[in-house]
Amino acid sequence: MPLVRVPTPLRPYTDDQKDVEVGADTVGGALAALVDRYPSVRTHLFDEAGTLRSFVHVFLGDQDVRDLHGEATHLGADDRLLIVPSIAGGSTATRPVDHTALRVNQAMIIALLGAAYVANAFWLAALVGLVMLLGSALGRPGFLEVYRILRAGRLFRPDVYQDHPEPHRFAQALGGLVLAGATAAFVVGQPGLGWILAWVVIALAGLNLFGGFCAGCAVYYWMARWNVPGFTQSPLEGVFPGRKPIGRA
Repeated sequence: MPLVRVPTPLRPYTDDQKDVEVGADTVGGALAALVDRYPSVRTHLFDEAGTLRSFVHVFLGDQDVRDLHGEATHLGADDRLLIVPSIAGGSTATRPVDHTALRVNQAMIIALLGAAYVANAFWLAALVGLVMLLGSALGRPGFLEVYRILRAGRLFRPDVYQDHPEPHRFAQALGGLVLAGATAAFVVGQPGLGWILAWVVIALAGLNLFGGFCAGCAVYYWMARWNVPGFTQSPLEGVFPGRKPIGRA
């Protein structure tokens, strides 16, 4: 059955239960089952009209259900919902980030760029760069749909951490820009330079996938440390910039 992950501030109202198993096939049904079992939590999630409070965010994987189908969003038997209340000021310091989705994205980048090199198909490298840039603009991994298909087939399970999504988007955008440079090199008749740039992206994606270090994320945090406009997040406490968070959501 689906699970609801209860945040620390609300656990006193759920008998200190961290995960609550619910027999429901929609987000709304899962939340209803939660408050039926623990009535004291109702006022912290819903207003007098029974509407989910604006400062309460519910995530399925790394997506806010408000960006899906709201409380009508379908749940599978192995799905897990995360309740994330906003901090003062109306925003969350961190949010759930599914690192399995990030790893699948990195694997797709490596596989497709490797295939592009073997086939000498610079257009494929250009397409990968476009997907990366588009994904960053949308605030998601470029190959998220591939992950969703694999997850639906139960080939992968979510690996969700409380994290800053902004550095990961920046890292993907940075890789996409490098591939845009590679495409420009191909167009002007410099294929050697183009493939060198493509291999830089492969190497950095591999470092992230196999070494657990996101170089683009580290660059983001360094830029934030230097107070560059637009770079607002700081590394998580106790985590080296670019490394994966310690505690799961």
